[in-house]
Amino acid sequence: MQDANHIAAAYIALWNETDAQNRQALMERDWTRDASYRDPLMAGSGPAEISGLVAAVHDRFPGFVFGLSGAADGFGDQVRFSWGLGPKGAEPLIRGTDFVTVRDGLIATVTGFLDQVPDAA
Repeated sequence: MQDANHIAAAYIALWNETDAQNRQALMERDWTRDASYRDPLMAGSGPAEISGLVAAVHDRFPGFVFGLSGAADGFGDQVRFSWGLGPKGAEPLIRGTDFVTVRDGLIATVTGFLDQVPDAA
């Protein structure tokens, strides 16, 4: 398995990408073709649906960026990391922890948990 921090960084890069074509390139490079994503608020399978989820977050929170909170860790084909989402240069307003299954060095499944969500989000 690739380094857990590398997987987490690739994941965060996708969620920070605002351009659909660039997101597609990141999906092709870092995710399996049948990848799936699921958290308490949304779910999607495959590059088009996952890219749509990312676009929806950018529409809902324009100018917000994702960042890793601490180091990722993992074993076998599993990676775990925490992240924050908020205005660039400010304290994150939303925080979560995601669990990734890696297949052939690529992100195959993501199960996300929301650790902190403001009432207005």
